[in-house]
Amino acid sequence: MSNAFAGGCACGAIRYEISAEPLFMNHCQCRDCQQASGTGHGSYLTFPSRKAVRLTGQATHFDMVADSGNVKTRGFCPSCGSPVYLTFAAMPELFTIHAASLDDATRFKPQAVTYRVRGHDWDTLDPAVPQFDKMPSGG
Repeated sequence: MSNAFAGGCACGAIRYEISAEPLFMNHCQCRDCQQASGTGHGSYLTFPSRKAVRLTGQATHFDMVADSGNVKTRGFCPSCGSPVYLTFAAMPELFTIHAASLDDATRFKPQAVTYRVRGHDWDTLDPAVPQFDKMPSGG
């Protein structure tokens, strides 16, 4: 059995298989993620290299400018509308997937809550998960 991270959109038109371990798993409460998810946060797994990603199907893309000023691109299914992945112009090697797009969502283990400063009181997350007002630095 493969240990790859596999998943895709709700209708199955977009599928991925990632043969790497994620660098970071987080809940993000920034306004962009709230709007993209339709709720109080987005949940993500970020992988170190697009070379480890096998992606099938054709996503529609939407570019937006993040709080950092960098462009992030959201990939979603043009048929069912499911958000599937994100890429970042400033870090083109990274590939980020939405946790809910995983076939086995139990593999998502959040390591942090980012952009807590933008969170809403009604979006209650596990208080044991470290929280950061913005994105923690990697240094």
